[in-house]
Amino acid sequence: QVQLVQSGGGLVQTGDSLRLSCVGSGLIFNNYVVAWFRQAPGKEREFVSAISRSGVITDYSDSVKGRFAISRVNAKNTMYLQMNSLKPEDTADYFCAAIYSSGSGPMTRDKRNYAYWGQGTQVIVSS
Repeated sequence: QVQLVQSGGGLVQTGDSLRLSCVGSGLIFNNYVVAWFRQAPGKEREFVSAISRSGVITDYSDSVKGRFAISRVNAKNTMYLQMNSLKPEDTADYFCAAIYSSGSGPMTRDKRNYAYWGQGTQVIVSS
């Protein structure tokens, strides 16, 4: 049974930093592209960032590029999202997700393609 278990998140002020973690089990972690999505109240779940199986290739939405950093440690079955210079508009529930990848082709930003999801963690950025 595949599980993605998240930790981190919380209430911070504008300009602060947070790190989210996501640990996978029940899967060969380095066979999966992993990503972060977020969902603000009343809005669709949106892509934040993704990282390739090896960690060499990353992708970011325009709204977080330059402020957030995705990483992974395959030996620990763990991925991270370092969030810096947080803004009130970053307030949302954050979800990690995983999709099996053969290693070829571009990473997907489409949430419908991701098979496995974490339980979500809340990030609130106060102004």
